[in-house]
Amino acid sequence: MRFVVLLALLLAPLSAFAQAAWPTKPVKVIVAFPPGGTTDILARLISEALSRSLGQQFVVDNRPGAAGNTGSDIAAKAAPDGTTFIMMTPGPVAIHPYLYRSLPFDPVKDFAAVSWVARVANVMAVHPSVPAKTVQELIAYAKANPGKINYATPGNGSTGHLSTELFKTMTGTDLVHIPYRGSGPALADLTAGQVHMTIDNLPSAFPHIQSGALRALGVTTEKRWFATPNIPAVAEAVPGYEASSWFGIMAPAATPKDIVQKLSVEIDRLLKTDEMKKRFADIGAEPVGQAPEFFAQHIAAERNKWKKAVEASGAKVD
Repeated sequence: MRFVVLLALLLAPLSAFAQAAWPTKPVKVIVAFPPGGTTDILARLISEALSRSLGQQFVVDNRPGAAGNTGSDIAAKAAPDGTTFIMMTPGPVAIHPYLYRSLPFDPVKDFAAVSWVARVANVMAVHPSVPAKTVQELIAYAKANPGKINYATPGNGSTGHLSTELFKTMTGTDLVHIPYRGSGPALADLTAGQVHMTIDNLPSAFPHIQSGALRALGVTTEKRWFATPNIPAVAEAVPGYEASSWFGIMAPAATPKDIVQKLSVEIDRLLKTDEMKKRFADIGAEPVGQAPEFFAQHIAAERNKWKKAVEASGAKVD
């Protein structure tokens, strides 16, 4: 017995050292969408900062497909050893449980919250060929042309999809959904005039708005967004409308808690630096941070919110 106690005392410092040394090899951050969208932009920003601060490469791994379900499934089934994380969006863990008949992963049990990285406004934007310069004009035009306006989204079950379905329900308009495999492809067709409108994350759509390739009609937050005060909120025309997006780091569920905690603390520290605040503000994103428990509580609240939105819209994906 005395030998066992002595051995445990000897091994304890080694265990503590191993935990403190993480990461000892490159870390993969899965993005479940193609390059160019907001998820990808934010993942690269935070991965670059973590690579510098933790002395090990954080590499973005784009795994698009099934509106984020493909990459989420890969992350859920990855070895829980601190070498794989995912930049999560609302779809796979807060929307898809109510939209899809079945998922290849358990949105509640297969992931551990690490850090809420950013909150982002969505923006309603149209191709300049659409004769609507305000949300009110779009509603009037859509009602005069039922079923003739199509809208692009990053995929079935994305916040862009459900945000537009919520808009349709609240305004009594008939808009046709055209799902893509991410914001990049959707915006490419929208700017080319192949589709008429979108509700997409502000960071990915804003460069096209600034260039004049798209016309912004409104942001989807409850009031005007700090980064774009000249763009009205959709809620100014449709009272009660709100559908913003969030992005956060999650890990396979069994990832050691000390690794989760260390990464969470470091992300929170980075998000409070002047450099990261500026870089996020430049793309219209609001850094959040805080503890894993804070992010987990937010996800739980989001599940309740989007469940109601899915039920109200009647949207389903087989």
